[in-house]
Amino acid sequence: MPLTKLQHSQLPAWLTTGGTLCIMMLPLFMFYSRALSDITATTLGCFFLLHCAITRHWRWLQSPWVTPAAALCVLSLISSLHVHERGALAQALCLPRLFLITAAAQNWILTQNKRRLVLGGILFVLALWLISQCWEQYFTGVNLTGSHPWVDGSLTGPFYKPRASFMFLMLFFPGIMPVVITSLRSKKPLLWCCGLGLLLLSVVTMILIGQRMGTVLMLFGLFLTALLIRQFRWPFVITGVCAAIVLALLPVISPATYAKLVIKFSDQLRHFSTSDYGQLFKKATIMTLNHPALGLGMDGFRHFCHESMHSSFPKAFNLPALESPAGAGCNIHPHNYYLQVSTTAGLPGLLAFCLMVVCWLKAGARGLLSTPYAQHTMLFVVCCVVLWPVTSTSALFTFPTAGWIFLFAGWMMAASAAYPGSAGISERTTREKYN
Repeated sequence: MPLTKLQHSQLPAWLTTGGTLCIMMLPLFMFYSRALSDITATTLGCFFLLHCAITRHWRWLQSPWVTPAAALCVLSLISSLHVHERGALAQALCLPRLFLITAAAQNWILTQNKRRLVLGGILFVLALWLISQCWEQYFTGVNLTGSHPWVDGSLTGPFYKPRASFMFLMLFFPGIMPVVITSLRSKKPLLWCCGLGLLLLSVVTMILIGQRMGTVLMLFGLFLTALLIRQFRWPFVITGVCAAIVLALLPVISPATYAKLVIKFSDQLRHFSTSDYGQLFKKATIMTLNHPALGLGMDGFRHFCHESMHSSFPKAFNLPALESPAGAGCNIHPHNYYLQVSTTAGLPGLLAFCLMVVCWLKAGARGLLSTPYAQHTMLFVVCCVVLWPVTSTSALFTFPTAGWIFLFAGWMMAASAAYPGSAGISERTTREKYN
């Protein structure tokens, strides 16, 4: 068979099948393996570009978020070249592969509703597995693989390290919450009670896991859900009351969790400036103020945080100068996406990143209040939660964090564009062009 004929018949379909497998396997790999998730995401990006080249469909390049994303990649590359770090340069050259996850999900694989539903089902199953392992560890002291709770009392679920909170947060909104909302919208009392029960089980599980930011961000996401979905408001009130009762009972049912989730968290908030997180944020702020135009390249925070730093810029606003002695506030990243971007590519890079996030959320918000599809709403909520700027986070440009964020963004925009009344490409049109 001639190559040209194969290109126009079978090869695009094979690439679509391969890309679909990559998308569906990505959550499982991000659940357990950083290396496999990175390889899968890179393969997805290559398949997508090859599919676009064969079918000559490059319309996705006109998406509003692509321009600031490209600007961020270019700025990160220039900054990495400026600091003369080979590792930083290699990371900057590989950075576009993350944005290809979003583009492939939005414009290719997840344009079909059945694929979006299957992906949501995969996250639902993974979430139930995580919940079951947390409760097994709580009642028996070990999970299925024999791992005990972490030394500070945090439940690790199916993992041997305290990763359960972040992973459960990623799975909860797009995996469990669409099932909960659909049940709560039902007129059948049994289904309504089952939905409320699953919601309460999830919230109590997150509290018992014992990780502070995961609990706070889950409650924040549930608050946003109550604002967007009328049928969820009374269940949210019930959930809030039950969460308060569980927190009050923590000294009895889980003293270690109470010590970390309540006592230590309260102490960190009262003395934030002298806490470990406060030192990280201070060091990242000084780095940004000292290198506002270019930043310090990929992994710039880790490479330069050991240096003693000073910034007198706050004096212009009658604020005390910022000081950070050598070695203070060091870590592999600043524990905040926006500070990580600013230390990587300076204020221009931070502006490009913020514009990209705004484009994502603007596209995802189309038809949000009128859509009957719970998955669309919950994807918007989870994007708001993971991109909330005032929080402590993992590293933005490494897996699994990067995989979840860029997958959710593309998934959300694909769901938004598929529904009637959306300003995006219709599902039927996109399916005909790309599949």
